[in-house]
Amino acid sequence: MRRAMFPGSFDPPTMGHINIIERSAALFDELYVVVSDNIAKKCLFSADERKVMIEESLPGLANMHVIIHQGLTVDFAAEHGIDVIIRGVRAMADFSYEFELAMTNKMLNPEVETLFIPTDPKYFIIRSSQIKEIAKFGADFSPMVPEPVRVRLKEKIKNISL
Repeated sequence: MRRAMFPGSFDPPTMGHINIIERSAALFDELYVVVSDNIAKKCLFSADERKVMIEESLPGLANMHVIIHQGLTVDFAAEHGIDVIIRGVRAMADFSYEFELAMTNKMLNPEVETLFIPTDPKYFIIRSSQIKEIAKFGADFSPMVPEPVRVRLKEKIKNISL
C-alpha cells in the first residue's frame, strides 16, 4: 500500500490545495492531508477549523485522511509509514523554498521522498494570504476557494477590523 502526505497550514484551504489533494489521492492508496498546528504561526483559522474545511470540501475522497499535527513532517511520516511527501509548487520562488525543505527532510529521514506537483495553471496565482486580504476588503474571492471555505471566511472576516 502506497501512502503519501500533503502537509501545510491550509489557512484557508484554496482551490489550489484542493487540486493538489485530488490529484495526489489519485496517485496513492492513502493520502494524509496534514494540517500543521504551529503555535509560532499566527493563523486566521484554528487547526480544527482548517481540518473541517478540508473534509467538507472533499467529502467523496475515501482514501483521504485529514490529520492535525504539531511537529516535524518527517516524524509524522515515520509514525504513519509514509514514504512520500507531496509539495505543490507554483513558481520558481516556491520551488527554491520547497527544494531546500525537501533536502532538509531528506537529511532528517533518508527514507522519505518528496514529490513536487505543479499547480494547475488556473490556480497558479492563488495564495492563502492573498485570499484573506481580498476577503478583508470585501472583494469576491469565491472562485479561489471551495464553498465551505467561502462561507466560513466571510463569517470570520465580519469579526475582524482592518
